Amino acid sequence: MMRAHVGTGALIAVQTKLKPAVQGLLATILLASFALIGGCAGVVSQNSTNPPPQQAQAYTVSGTIGPTTGGSGATVTLSGAASATTTANSSGAYTFTGLANGAYAVTPSRTGYTFSPVSQSATVNGANIGSLNFTAAAQGSQTFSISGTISPTTGGAGTTVALSGSSAGTVAANSSGAYMFTGLSNGNYTITPSHAGYSFAPVSLSKTVSGANVTGVNFTAAAVSTHSATASWTASGSVVSGYNIYRGTFSGGPYTKLNSLPIVLLNFTDNSVQSGQTYFFVTTAVDSIGNESVFSNEVSAVIP
Repeated sequence: MMRAHVGTGALIAVQTKLKPAVQGLLATILLASFALIGGCAGVVSQNSTNPPPQQAQAYTVSGTIGPTTGGSGATVTLSGAASATTTANSSGAYTFTGLANGAYAVTPSRTGYTFSPVSQSATVNGANIGSLNFTAAAQGSQTFSISGTISPTTGGAGTTVALSGSSAGTVAANSSGAYMFTGLSNGNYTITPSHAGYSFAPVSLSKTVSGANVTGVNFTAAAVSTHSATASWTASGSVVSGYNIYRGTFSGGPYTKLNSLPIVLLNFTDNSVQSGQTYFFVTTAVDSIGNESVFSNEVSAVIP
């Protein structure tokens, strides 16, 4: 028997005098063996499927420093999760951009000025932050006041008085109806009183502080009168489960129903009428299955 020795990566063929058919079979086996040995080598490749890293979204922190005499040109410093400085524009506005989520502090500064508040904290959490505002005051500058009285004392005492404009704040009028805002710099202001159950004349007043206190900013309080109108009717001659009441501001309608459920009484008081208005009322009768009659005759009510 003839032998063939196969080494690593090689095939050694041995000649023989076998019959042609046997030689063909041996050639087939040798080729198969070679194919098997040659197939042991290969190249493995793999494409990366990892997505590219996403870029973090950036946000802004912004506000205004007023009045512009102190805010324009002020240096604004950002600290905390990131550090930066910027300069407020001619309107006193400033903006920090490209900020990541995190806690920050904003501090304005300018030679010769103090700021209120001195610093403000803000936390960026998936959104821009605006209206981080400051008020600038010249160091050593004189301040002034705005004062007045709200009369009579029945309406003035305890009234809340709001100040807006170059500075903002609220005070409560004392038992005599007097009030005062202090520590004000030069600028334009609006004063507005409010007290539940009262109206004021004028509704608000605008004043300018220019190197002196402003006095005599007075208001008159008037109790707001409440009004009502009562409509009544005679009972229907049919068997009914109740009545509906309708109101309009023009004779002949259109009308709006005032009750949600049928009224079992023969009268209805409307507490939503307004002073100086004229109203027109009609009623209908409703039976047990919800059928409604035509409108009754119309009556009117003049509210003083």
